[in-house]
Amino acid sequence: MEYETLLIEKKDKYAIVTINRPKVLNALNARVIDELHHVFDALKSDDSVLGVILTGAGKAFIAGADISELAKLSGFEAYEVALRGQDLLNKIEQLQKPVIAAVNGFALGGGCELAMACTFRIASEKAKLGQPEVKLGLVPGYGGTQRLTRLVGKGRAMELVLVGDPIRATEAAQIGLVNRVVPPEDLLATCESIMSNITARAPKAISYSLQAINHGLEMTLTEGLRLEANLFGLSFFTEDAREGIAAFLEKRTPDFQGK
Repeated sequence: MEYETLLIEKKDKYAIVTINRPKVLNALNARVIDELHHVFDALKSDDSVLGVILTGAGKAFIAGADISELAKLSGFEAYEVALRGQDLLNKIEQLQKPVIAAVNGFALGGGCELAMACTFRIASEKAKLGQPEVKLGLVPGYGGTQRLTRLVGKGRAMELVLVGDPIRATEAAQIGLVNRVVPPEDLLATCESIMSNITARAPKAISYSLQAINHGLEMTLTEGLRLEANLFGLSFFTEDAREGIAAFLEKRTPDFQGK
């Protein structure tokens, strides 16, 4: 499929997906959402792709929703739009492959929500993140009230959502909204270095670890521990586990095959 709003670059073991609407600061509209749905479906089923870096073209990651499109929605239509966006973010979060958000500029509203659905976030020193929906008389619709609370705690989430002012990347790192802040010129290289390290590991171990953390968050501690034990046992059935243990004992680099 040819994409109108996305650029896709395949690397050795991962892909870089760039939202390419720089003239409108990569604002999310229905076309972007549909194309992101399609590309993440394709990347999930592509065994040659072990991870994804998601970023935006130009000076922004995603500056929010396309307000001109939102202005035409009825309440019922807005509800359906929210569900469609939430489905996409759930798909990204549950991809079972790591997704790194390279936050190169504004990540506001839906952009902040999309970044939060990623495995983790690396931000440029020039980035700003926030949920400004209340300034438009709206509520975050793509999971902002839920993922933000889980990432930074209730108090900080309340402040970010109710005040609506964006925060700088350094403050976002202090409260746990982003994992790391780097100079703008180092952003993509840092994300690629991290992704290269992850994709050098056993793919099934990465997938099982993602499942344990993501699903465990929705469970009691007892349930989460049982899930972890199940996945730990399941990993012993993989060829990569046997290779990893043998390589450690033989003091050599493992050759993981994703089996």
